[in-house]
Amino acid sequence: MKVLFLHGLESKPGGMKPSFLKKNGYEVLNPALPRDCFSTSIKIAQDIVDLESPDLVVGSSRGGAVAMSVSTRGAPLVLIAPAWQRFMSTKQMNEFKIRVDNKSTIILHSNDDDVVEPLSSEELSKMCGIKKISVGKNHRMSDSDALEALLDVSKWLVSS
Repeated sequence: MKVLFLHGLESKPGGMKPSFLKKNGYEVLNPALPRDCFSTSIKIAQDIVDLESPDLVVGSSRGGAVAMSVSTRGAPLVLIAPAWQRFMSTKQMNEFKIRVDNKSTIILHSNDDDVVEPLSSEELSKMCGIKKISVGKNHRMSDSDALEALLDVSKWLVSS
């Protein structure tokens, strides 16, 4: 299975989560997203979706906001502590609400996140009818429970 993994603001390609997916047999596309330009990050992600047709798109923190701003072309979406309130415009959010498939999108977020407020994912879940799973020890979502949840929802979404 081919996964497009979009990293967060303070992360870079090859981090714990995409490496974990690779170790579990996934082909992971993990581009470097520039810190200083959200629109360029969206373009990079959309170009990869259009060229590579991933089976799944995963976005972590700022990468979650990037993932919400692209057309996944039907690929399911996993949002890990998405920082949508910080990075997305009202127009981008309205576009996401129109095209989101709430049956093939899942949010993973730690209740102990001190970087992206867990209530923002609660709000996103209610606003768009997206299932939210509370898991993980902190924002990094690199503990074993969070990584296993990422693997489980990835398998479930692609097999649905």
